[in-house]
Amino acid sequence: MATRSDGRSSDAPREITIETGVQRFPEGSVIYRCGKTAVLIAASIEDSVPHWMKGRGAGWVTAEYEMHPRSNPERQRRARTRGNIDGRSSEIQRLIARSLRAAVDTKKLGERMITVDCDVLDADGGTRTASITGGFVALAMALDHLRKQGLVQPGVIRREVAAISVGMVDGKHLVDLCYEEDSAAEVDLNVVATGPDEVVEVQGTAEGAPVPKADFDKLLDLGLGAIPTLVARQREALAAYGVDIARLKA
Repeated sequence: MATRSDGRSSDAPREITIETGVQRFPEGSVIYRCGKTAVLIAASIEDSVPHWMKGRGAGWVTAEYEMHPRSNPERQRRARTRGNIDGRSSEIQRLIARSLRAAVDTKKLGERMITVDCDVLDADGGTRTASITGGFVALAMALDHLRKQGLVQPGVIRREVAAISVGMVDGKHLVDLCYEEDSAAEVDLNVVATGPDEVVEVQGTAEGAPVPKADFDKLLDLGLGAIPTLVARQREALAAYGVDIARLKA
């Protein structure tokens, strides 16, 4: 396995820490860190759904995503001061929402909505995948809050969902790219999955020449191979907070 600038092997994710219960008011909140990337995530419950879902007897999970002005080396203006959300943030928050909805049986959620807010505090690559992986933890905390009130039953969570980036840098296949690697990648993918055999979404592009299918397949396998590690970290964080994930699953 190739050794990288931070000493990791090509198939090793960055060091992960998940701090739970970091805010008083959201039903679920975490700070998710992978390497130097850190994302503050809050899951909030509303006893209503978007107007177009009313009367369907199902709930909804959505997400919002934004970079803190100093999450990068130079300050950037907040989206609200620019008048509207930029295209990148809009695309990322839709990915986060789709990914987290894959984890939930919305019919068992009832007519309520959970919004997962993801605010990037420090950016060093992988902010969208960190938001998904940490977002699931905050979401599960919120669902456990409902369970304790008798408002949701087992099966509201189908299974854990996690995400990780993979890419080719100088012909090497790498998992969990930091910014330095991502900026030099010939191709990069974001892999969202529930485990090594169930894909939720793959998002990516070749940055120059088209990527051969053999390389794409190898990158996908590399990403899927890392998902169980992320799921284990999610379970550990939830258990430490007192959430029994088995009581939320069927």
